[in-house]
Amino acid sequence: MENTDKNTEGVLTHFVLHKGNTRGHANHGWLESYHTFSFANYQNPERMNFGVLRVLNDDRVNQGMGFGKHPHDNMEIISIPLEGDLEHHDSMGNTTVIKEGDIQAMSAGTGIFHSEYNKNKDQLVKFLQIWIYPNKKNVTPRYDQVTLDLNDRHNKLQQILSPNPEDEGVWIHQDAWFHIGKFDENFAATYALKKPGNGIYAFVLKGDFAIGNIALNERDGVGIWDTNAIKITANSASAEILLMEVPMQL
Repeated sequence: MENTDKNTEGVLTHFVLHKGNTRGHANHGWLESYHTFSFANYQNPERMNFGVLRVLNDDRVNQGMGFGKHPHDNMEIISIPLEGDLEHHDSMGNTTVIKEGDIQAMSAGTGIFHSEYNKNKDQLVKFLQIWIYPNKKNVTPRYDQVTLDLNDRHNKLQQILSPNPEDEGVWIHQDAWFHIGKFDENFAATYALKKPGNGIYAFVLKGDFAIGNIALNERDGVGIWDTNAIKITANSASAEILLMEVPMQL
C-alpha cells in the first residue's frame, strides 16, 4: 500500500507499507526465506527497492546447512544474525562466525565469492541479509564485522551501521545509517534523519509499533520519505525494530 498525499503536520503521508504476510516466500527445505523486495523467483515490479535499499531477506537456515560459494559485485551486503551461529568464508581469506549482537558488512566491489553456513547441528540460524546499492562502483572488496552490546539498544536506538569508519557499528560505501532499538511497552523515541533527502525504512523484528499514524506488527515494514524525523512508539513489551536510513536516489 502506498500513500503519497500532501503532507499534514503530525501525520506521515508519504509512505509505502509492506505487511509481513505480503512478502515473497520461498521454502527450499533447508532454507526458508521471506523477501520484502523482488529476489530470485519472487518478482514484483512494485517491490524492486526502496531508494538504494535493494534486498531485505528474512532467512531461516536449517541445522548444518547453508549457502555454498557464490559471487557478488558492486553491492554493499549486510548480515544481521537474529538467532544461532552463521559461519562465513570468503575469497578475501576471512573465516568467521557471526551471532546475535554481531553485524557483518561486505563491499563486494570488483567481485568476491563467499559462503554462509549454519555452524550448529542442533539449532536453526535466523538472520537478515540486506543489499544496498553503493555510491562508488568497482571499489576494492572489503570485509567488516563488529560485536555490539545488546544492552545499548534497550529503550534507545543503537547505531549499527554508517558511512563513517570512525562511528559505531560497521561502515559501507553509502550515505546510510542503520539503528536497532528494543523498547519497553509504551516507550517512545524520535529518530531524526541524518541527511536531507534520505528516506527511512523501518522493519519490525518483534512485537508491535506505531510510527506516527502507521500501525506495525511483527515483520511488517514501512518506507517513509519527505520527512525530517519520525516518532516510534512500542505497543508491546520487548518490541524490537530495525531502522534503515538510505538515499532515495539510485
